Amino acid sequence: MALLFANNNSLSEITELPSGISGGALNLISTQTASASASLEFSLDDSYDSYIFKFYNIHPATNSVQLTFNLSTDGGSNYNVTKTSTFFRAYHNEDDAGAGLTYDTSGDLAQSTGYQWLTRISSSDNDHASSGYLHLYNPSSTTFVKHFIARFGETHHLDRAHDIFVAGYGNTSSPITNIKFQFSSGNIDDGIIKMYGVS
Repeated sequence: MALLFANNNSLSEITELPSGISGGALNLISTQTASASASLEFSLDDSYDSYIFKFYNIHPATNSVQLTFNLSTDGGSNYNVTKTSTFFRAYHNEDDAGAGLTYDTSGDLAQSTGYQWLTRISSSDNDHASSGYLHLYNPSSTTFVKHFIARFGETHHLDRAHDIFVAGYGNTSSPITNIKFQFSSGNIDDGIIKMYGVS
């Protein structure tokens, strides 16, 4: 049996992918802009194996709240999919008085139908907002649970930078039909959410 080796120098000469190899393109499906909105909701179908939601300057109307999401399997009539998740964060105070990395049990779920946190304690100061992404995998599967990962940069209400990591799964084999984003209290005062399908 012959051994095959890759010549790394030749990889720089590749100008396009061969036919049949997917490039993992992001296809913009929908854009929603919040304006004193109680929530923003998106519909999903089986057009893509995964969806990415990108969040731009999400600003709460109320101080010290969490941006959250929940999933629906019945067209958005109910947002109550059972979820298990993890939540940890790195932080650094603006005045350099504190910094750290910590697992945060207040942000995780254990077989709960509640809303999953994406941010920790968002600030409503006029110049504060949060940005990041949520990746939802294989929401139309009728076999497997629905994995998600998220990463957010948040301006904490105590003038602190947060780097937030979330991962988990919706524990259902039913297809996910809708997703809803809202703050734990008060409106989404401003911000943009874009939904992409990954091909």
